[in-house]
Amino acid sequence: MSRALALTALAAFAAAGGLASAQGYPSTKPIRLIVGYPPGGGIDFAARTVQVPLQEALKQQMVVDYKPGASGMIAATELTRQAPDGYTLLLANTGPFAIAPYLQSKPPYDPVKQFTYIGQISQGSYIAVTRPDHPAKNLKEFVAWAKGQPGKVNFASGGAGTSTHLNGELMNQVTGLDMTHVPYKGSAPAVQDLLGGQTQILIDAGSVLLPQVKGGKLKALAVTGPKRDPQLPDVPTVKELGLGGMESVGFQGLVGPAGMPKDVVDRLSAELAKVLAQPDIQAKFAGAGAEVHSLGPTEFSAFVKADNEKWAKLIRERKLQLD
Repeated sequence: MSRALALTALAAFAAAGGLASAQGYPSTKPIRLIVGYPPGGGIDFAARTVQVPLQEALKQQMVVDYKPGASGMIAATELTRQAPDGYTLLLANTGPFAIAPYLQSKPPYDPVKQFTYIGQISQGSYIAVTRPDHPAKNLKEFVAWAKGQPGKVNFASGGAGTSTHLNGELMNQVTGLDMTHVPYKGSAPAVQDLLGGQTQILIDAGSVLLPQVKGGKLKALAVTGPKRDPQLPDVPTVKELGLGGMESVGFQGLVGPAGMPKDVVDRLSAELAKVLAQPDIQAKFAGAGAEVHSLGPTEFSAFVKADNEKWAKLIRERKLQLD
């Protein structure tokens, strides 16, 4: 009897200690926020935008750690190897969490099952752009022009397996074009070669393309979201142009390794939601062509699962594979 009572008391003490530890999160060390792309891109923008207000809310330093490569899969793979204690997180996005793994004969991880989804940060339309001197005024006219240039039209991307790659493949499928994919190591060199005339079109995030469009260096042909971008009110949606099959939005959000304690996830999700509710944060995302779209863990996980199904289907139908 006394031994049983002692064991019960010990279990209760351990449980209480575990709860206190979770409630005290974060307290032992800085939080590492992994970014799977080089500095200066759309994912880096999102990470930097939430980093300072989130670390202030959590009262713990948050350090951005860049791990670029393999369309974001290097960073995602590394996250799967980390302890699920809330001290290693990742700024997730469409490429490595809904596209790239399905382009591998042996996926390095399962985007749906091997991560803890904490909270969605934003959603944003992609923008189809070309050079300002291109004769097409919109994407429908570009398609007509491209059909008259068989074998000569290239679409740029920020890398094989990225959302920019799959948006080009989706355009090929919807329009019946056979544009050649030209991948680059990031969006910045893709933009430079588009400006140089080596490629003819790029479909990328507003955080990447809006400065060039507003500066007159690139021409916006369409946006891929369900509504027009407030930053580009005169640019039609793909649906308005009769290309509704090209509709897509990119997502960004906060994830951790699988198996994180629920109370740690809830704390992170709640603080992230408060940060995203701040008007200045929303204005920063809007200025970059993205819309703050705060979702909690359950809703974010369901959104990512649906996005996985969409892009995996396109990959199967296009018979795309990177290895």
